[in-house]
Amino acid sequence: MTDTEAAMALHREPHGGLVVALRATLKRDLLLLLRRRSEVLNPLVFFALVITLFPIGISPDPELLATIAPGLLWVAALLAALLSLDTLFRGDYDDGSLEQLLLTPQPLAALGLAKVAVHWLLTGLPLALMAPVLGIMLSLPAGSYGVLALSLALGTASLSLIGAIGAALTVGLARGGVLLSLLVLPLYIPVLIFGAGAVQAAILGDGVAAHLAILGALLAVTLMFAPWAIAASLRISING
Repeated sequence: MTDTEAAMALHREPHGGLVVALRATLKRDLLLLLRRRSEVLNPLVFFALVITLFPIGISPDPELLATIAPGLLWVAALLAALLSLDTLFRGDYDDGSLEQLLLTPQPLAALGLAKVAVHWLLTGLPLALMAPVLGIMLSLPAGSYGVLALSLALGTASLSLIGAIGAALTVGLARGGVLLSLLVLPLYIPVLIFGAGAVQAAILGDGVAAHLAILGALLAVTLMFAPWAIAASLRISING
């Protein structure tokens, strides 16, 4: 059975309803991405390489590195997450599974949210877990590691949701990667500001609760509106 046929069978489960459709979407996307390990590893390798090269290219001075570390870690994580977005719906578009998603009786917004959740689990969450280890190379103070990981976990979830809207709009384009970047990078700025600000506040010993609360609020807003925007964008891309 091909991936397209499996998607059709799973989403047309007569007695499962939305829960079975969501579980099937999560399981299918996880299996497909684990088969294509390069798509999972490329953002992580890119993130590690960028952080590794900066001390070599700028200066090994610990004070200087600690000063630029919050912004550097966040910009590198943002670009690494962006690197994997172009393939979010591309495989489904190429093999016809995306058209089957549009024909299912289940809400497209919920199924799109499940696909974004898989993207975050295999991209955003590993980036958040890697960041404290790479922060050691940038002489980041030990007390800021937890804030760094938490801010990236919240922030990358918002980045995945916002980026999925752009990925859905450009999925039908042959070279949509550049256009995708132009569409979503301006929308990433608030997340970048408050994410880097939370780490900077932790380094200076200031309160980080306000920054983390704003990151949580941004995530809540994107969770409310992004699934519907993703569904509308997919319909526009498929139906014209």
